[in-house]
Amino acid sequence: MDQLITQILRVVSLQAGFNTTVVMLGSAALGCAAGAAGVFAMLRRRALVSDAVAHATLPGIAGAFLLAAALDRAPRDALWLMGGAGLAALASLIAIEWLGRRPKVGPDTATAAVLAAGFGLGLALLSIVQTLSIGRQAGLEQLLFGSAAGMLPHEAEVMALLAVLVLAILVAVLKELCAVAFDADFARAIGLPVARLDGLVALVCAVVVVAALPVAGFVLSVALVVIPPAAARFWTDRAGLVVILAAGFGAVSAFSGAAVSAVVADTPTGPAIVLVAALLFAFSLVFGRARGLIAGQG
Repeated sequence: MDQLITQILRVVSLQAGFNTTVVMLGSAALGCAAGAAGVFAMLRRRALVSDAVAHATLPGIAGAFLLAAALDRAPRDALWLMGGAGLAALASLIAIEWLGRRPKVGPDTATAAVLAAGFGLGLALLSIVQTLSIGRQAGLEQLLFGSAAGMLPHEAEVMALLAVLVLAILVAVLKELCAVAFDADFARAIGLPVARLDGLVALVCAVVVVAALPVAGFVLSVALVVIPPAAARFWTDRAGLVVILAAGFGAVSAFSGAAVSAVVADTPTGPAIVLVAALLFAFSLVFGRARGLIAGQG
C-alpha cells in the first residue's frame, strides 16, 4: 500500500517522468477546452450535436484511409486521418444546421438522422478497410478508441493553445451567448444573430471533438464535451461560473484519468478520463449547491 501511495504521489506531482508529465498536462488542457466548449451547447439543449459530430468522424477517418490507399499515399498518416475526421465533422455540422431549420424536420430529428447516417456509413467503410491487407495493419484503433499514452510535447502544446483559443472565444461573446442560452426569443428581438451564435458554439465543439480523437477516441471524446458542463450546472446558475467550473472539471478529469492510467497498468487513458468525469458528475448530482439532490430537498 505504501508503495502504491508513493507511486500516486510521484505521478500527481509530475515526477513520474517526462512522457507521463506531457500526457497529463496535455490531457488536462484538452479537458479544459472540452469542458468550456460544451457549456452553451448544453444550455441550448444541443449537446447531442457533439455526439453526432463525433460519430460523423468515423466515416471521415475510414474514408480518408481508403482515399490515401487509393492514391498510394501513407494511409496511416495522421494528417490524412485527422483531415478526414475534420472534414466529416464540418459536413455533419452543416447538415445538422441546414436540416434543423426545415420546419418539417426540426433540430432533434436532424441531429439524430445525421448521427445515425454517419455511424452507419462509418461502419460500412470500416468493413471495407478491414478487407484490405493494409487495413489490418492500419492502427486506426488509436483514433477510434483513443490512446493518449503516445502524446508528444508538440501535441500537448496544441492542446494548450486550443484551450486558450476556446476560452478566448467564449469570453469575447459571453454576453451574447448568455442571452441566447436563457431567452433565445429575447435575443432575437434585440437583434442578436442567434443562428450564427448557435453555429459558432457547434463549430467550437466540433473542433474540440476532432482534437480529442487521439486521446479519447470518437466515442468517448463527446463525453469530455458533455459531462463536465452537466456537472458544473449543479453548482451554479450563473453562466460565467458554469464555464469556469466546467473547464476546471474537464481539466481535473483529464489530469486525474491520465494519472490513473499511469499508476494502474494496462488501464487505457480515455476510459479512465471519462470514468473520473462520471464520478465528478455523480458527486455534483448529489452535493451540487444550486441543483443537487440535497440542495433540492432544502
